[in-house]
Amino acid sequence: MTASPVSSHLKLVVRGLILIAVLVLLGLVLRSIEQHALLDTEWIDREIRNHGLAGLAIFLAAGSAIVAFGLPRQAVSFLGGYAFGFLGGTAIAFAATILGSALTFLFSRFTARDFVSRRLPERLRKADAFFGAHPFSLTLLIRLLPVGNNGVTNMVAGLSRAAFLPFLGASALGHLPQTVVFALIGSGINVEPETRITLGVVLFIVSVLVGVYLYNRFRQDAVFSGALGAVVGNGNGESPDTDGKD
Repeated sequence: MTASPVSSHLKLVVRGLILIAVLVLLGLVLRSIEQHALLDTEWIDREIRNHGLAGLAIFLAAGSAIVAFGLPRQAVSFLGGYAFGFLGGTAIAFAATILGSALTFLFSRFTARDFVSRRLPERLRKADAFFGAHPFSLTLLIRLLPVGNNGVTNMVAGLSRAAFLPFLGASALGHLPQTVVFALIGSGINVEPETRITLGVVLFIVSVLVGVYLYNRFRQDAVFSGALGAVVGNGNGESPDTDGKD
């Protein structure tokens, strides 16, 4: 069934208003970070600790927004560990990371997928082809390797044909190791810093090695290699570099 002109125009207006709202929110988040209102231990001590459920909700909302805008999710995990201890910090930072990733995916899918699907450049065409067929495999590998950018990965997945639930499941599985590592390091500020930080570094190295193993296992697949390069490499289907961090 073809959408009526009124329905199409209304959809464009709604998407435009959502885009404006997101840009305004992004500006407010960035301004808060520049003013050190977020992402520092003083903010945690002032706004989060000893504030019960209200502090927990504020941290979840702030952490989700930070991840959704492609800012460092490792900082969210570190501060989660600092604020709530290892177990509590891991849980709340993990929830914020997954929620933020889902928000970026859904925002891209809702606002731009229809437009992009008709004008796919070669870079996104490669990612689209593989994401549509193997959303779990590619997403998991990108999450485990310290390459690319988390926000870009979420956005590209949303613009592609990737199914939402496999993307979210792979993101959860792939994000968990680094979430544990940085929450562990953050909690180590208060208790047994040498032991916890050392263990955190070891876990980080193990997660990277698992990602490298998966990459070496699948890199011979030309479609897989091309899609991976399109998301985290130089857009020419080549192997990803290691300058960035997902």
